[in-house]
Amino acid sequence: MDTYGLKRPCLYRTKLFSHFFLTARLTRMITQKKPYRIGLIVPSSNTTMETEIPELLRRQSSGKGYTFSFHSSRMRLKEVTPEALRAMNQQSARCVAELNDAKVDAIMYACLVAVMIGGKEGMLETDTYLREASLESGQLPAIISSSSALVKSIQDLKASRISLIAPYKKALTRQVIQTIEAHDITVVDSHSLEVTDNFQVGQLDPSHLVDIARNMDLSQSDALVISACVQMPSLAAIAEVEQMISLPVISAASASVHQLLGQLDLMPDIQSAGRMLSSHAAMLS
Repeated sequence: MDTYGLKRPCLYRTKLFSHFFLTARLTRMITQKKPYRIGLIVPSSNTTMETEIPELLRRQSSGKGYTFSFHSSRMRLKEVTPEALRAMNQQSARCVAELNDAKVDAIMYACLVAVMIGGKEGMLETDTYLREASLESGQLPAIISSSSALVKSIQDLKASRISLIAPYKKALTRQVIQTIEAHDITVVDSHSLEVTDNFQVGQLDPSHLVDIARNMDLSQSDALVISACVQMPSLAAIAEVEQMISLPVISAASASVHQLLGQLDLMPDIQSAGRMLSSHAAMLS
């Protein structure tokens, strides 16, 4: 077992599931039928993932001739503490199996801090473990974890120095920062809201993020992570803050959608959700 509740994956099967993953992805591209089925693995107290992700993908699909449907499996979590997060992670294999029964095209693992407190190695092991669990159930959808999606999206933005806002206690935020910095990304400023009740995180007012961003020192930052948590609502604030600070603004949710679209070979075209997801996103590369 690793330190955060996931069984260590069978690494000798890496080549097998990598081949399986490529074959499954090519098959999806050829035979995909609408709608795209998106599986969401969410903490039981999460109320934001199932609102912001569908809204982002509704904007993405508008007028394009395809749609998305959403199918959730839940892991028990109330308090955001290391012990509770560890216990929650142990439920992930069940969730993967349940979602694969619906033959989803993608699975999004929606708890950033639960993975990032395991460090860079924990992120890699989680991504591998989720793919192994899918392979064992006879399916291999695209796998997106909010933790890896955030790091990859920061890298796609070519942002080497960032600032971030998180709802966690300062100690947990520091662990998130350490994991991000292990990927050669410097966090130059951060703000912790110190909320431990995960349901209450989902009740936070996103307009408050505008005031927080206004008072942060962003002079040395290439981008702002306005919500390093898929439970903290932020979609309503992204465009306003991005215009205010003239820097790319992303969230754990928008980063997850960015990586999902890449896995599904769809060009981002989402309005009022930050430049990364706009129709001009190709200019970033």
